[in-house]
Amino acid sequence: MEKTGKPAGGARGGITAPVTPSPELAAIVGDKDLPRSEVVSKVWEYIKKHDLQDAKDRRQINADATLEKVFGKKSASMFEMNKHLSAHLTAKKG
Repeated sequence: MEKTGKPAGGARGGITAPVTPSPELAAIVGDKDLPRSEVVSKVWEYIKKHDLQDAKDRRQINADATLEKVFGKKSASMFEMNKHLSAHLTAKKG
């Protein structure tokens, strides 16, 4: 394995940088700042808990009223979910 000169792990940025959820997203993940990866995990927990994956196509997420506020529509694919989540996340200025 090649050494890059960067410390392993520990670096804050990208997917581990804390982000602030919008009020709509906070209804699902809570209003505390979290790393983006944690936001995605909590949204998936919510989707599974409320059985929102489409029965025929598991890649489709059928939004309930709460999730619809985040997606802006009734259904989204798991691939476009991150795009919708990004619109509801504010990176901390540091």
